[in-house]
Amino acid sequence: MNYLTVENLTKSYGEKLLFEDISFSIEQGSKVALIANNGAGKTTLLNIITGKDIPDNGTVELRKDIRVTYLEQNPYLPDEKTVLEALFDSDNELIKCIREYNDIVQKTSENNTPENQQKMQKAMTTMDRLDAWDYDFKIKEVLTKFKVPRFDQTCGTLSGGQRKRVAMAKALTEDVDFLIMDEPTNHLDIEMIEWMEEFLNKQKLSLFLITHDRYFLDNVCDEIIEMEGQTIYKHKGNYSNFLRRKAEREDQLLRETERAKSVYRTELDWMRRQPQARQTKSKARIDAFYHLEQIAKRKNQEESFSFKMQMTRLGKKIIEMNNVNKNYDDQIILKDFSYTFKKEDRIGVVGPNGIGKSTFLNLLTQLEKQDTGEIVHGETLKIGYYSQEGLKVPLDKRIIDIVKDVAESVCIGDTWVSASVFLTFFNFGPELQYNYFDHLSGGEKRRLFLIMVLMKSPNFLILDEPTNDLDIQTLTTLENFLEGFKGVLMIVSHDRLFLDKLVDHVFAFEGDGIIKDYPGNYTDYYRKKSAIEREKKKEEKAQKPTEQPKPKKQSNKPTWKEQQEYKKLSEEIEALEAEKEELTETMNTCPPEEHEKMRIAGERFQEVIDLLDEKELRWLELDEKIN
Repeated sequence: MNYLTVENLTKSYGEKLLFEDISFSIEQGSKVALIANNGAGKTTLLNIITGKDIPDNGTVELRKDIRVTYLEQNPYLPDEKTVLEALFDSDNELIKCIREYNDIVQKTSENNTPENQQKMQKAMTTMDRLDAWDYDFKIKEVLTKFKVPRFDQTCGTLSGGQRKRVAMAKALTEDVDFLIMDEPTNHLDIEMIEWMEEFLNKQKLSLFLITHDRYFLDNVCDEIIEMEGQTIYKHKGNYSNFLRRKAEREDQLLRETERAKSVYRTELDWMRRQPQARQTKSKARIDAFYHLEQIAKRKNQEESFSFKMQMTRLGKKIIEMNNVNKNYDDQIILKDFSYTFKKEDRIGVVGPNGIGKSTFLNLLTQLEKQDTGEIVHGETLKIGYYSQEGLKVPLDKRIIDIVKDVAESVCIGDTWVSASVFLTFFNFGPELQYNYFDHLSGGEKRRLFLIMVLMKSPNFLILDEPTNDLDIQTLTTLENFLEGFKGVLMIVSHDRLFLDKLVDHVFAFEGDGIIKDYPGNYTDYYRKKSAIEREKKKEEKAQKPTEQPKPKKQSNKPTWKEQQEYKKLSEEIEALEAEKEELTETMNTCPPEEHEKMRIAGERFQEVIDLLDEKELRWLELDEKIN
């Protein structure tokens, strides 16, 4: 059963053709990713599918009997509404049901008339049918996972990252059949991404998304749609399988091109020797020649560049941090931190959002001042800082002029190349270089910012979330460059593969100003961290007193003790069921500002669920034996 069918879709903006006559479908239960270069029209395609834009030609058909949610790259939330109000602002049947139930509860408490009681009974029946009683608890649990601090604050006070995470929580908790997401991993830390991967893998929904996170593609998706050169290619399997199939396709394409070139030379010689008058057979050969010429002259679209840029000389003294402390109000960012940077240090920086990673980078670059301690820069130090702030240039300025303001030419290895040639290394072809900055997509703007940082020949390169909004081809180009970079490299990123390829030790922000230095890449750090957590749990378990199990006598008859346990279990299960209902009512009616009460109720609710599972299993064992 197809949830989505796209047929012969074409879209252009002015003279720029995004895609032409593309067709594909998405089946029920599939988890599909769309991959394409920045500016190829990925977001435009999603907007057309969801009715926010219209195509030039072609049709889009979404099944009318399914529930669809679209998480945009920059989602809208009403500024005047609180986080919880925004989450319940939806036409989704489940959320409408909960909203109506809460309204009638309020009305009945104020005026307990027979009419309101009847409406209450009807609302409760709908809540039962949609299994909606635990929804409020579920949505608050997801908000907690995404580290949204207060549910009663207005959306207008949220940062860009917080707004995206609130919208993400809304999309994940709505009861939908088909979920469409544009760059869902942006503004999430690694812990959140890994939780979301696990969450999506458990859901029985169809998924269509755009993301550059290659581990996410591997762990979640079972089909990849590649949009290249206005054409669609479909690949079954995850991202690793896509890479293999793509390499096979390009290898086959290369062999065809080489064979065509060989035949083309022969046919070109024949064309030059033929008289002007042609017979029918000769005309067929001429038509075949022009088709062969197209194949022989086509270029490999995925050609990658490997280059080394000239780097400003770096002396022995780079940056020394001695007993550095930094606080923001009650939050400790750094506590007595010391480190001496060494030549060719390649450091990954990881930790939850809001823990102080960007502040740490601002201290290194002297954009902020430490409270105590000292940070000493070497005389030859030249920092290139790619920050999350983005590029601030006039919107009506052309790309080539923006880059030439930094440098007219760039030294790559032993060769000087023009700014225009350097732009092509990062997929800004001649046709794009004379575009205005305002016409670029979000990913293209960030790519241009990255180019300008690299052009300044830094010897200490700091990259704060460089992979956000960059397409996979640009990521590969950037990785190729950074692998040959001989200066100090520091990367803050939630892209696990990017860190795995480029860093050799990890600064892990663990809270309360503590930064621990782990040798190895991100995967090495994750394994060590997981092993430490497992050992900690073992130690906590070992410290708890345990009763030695007594040997059981093999008998089919229940003992007196088992009969008493059976009776007691029935009473305990009944009490736990009642407590579960009370906790559900507490979580449904708890005011947003009572965070602590909600947290305690949520934790106890999970404990009650676990106890019920345990006791009901034991009750069934005894019931079978007794009855």
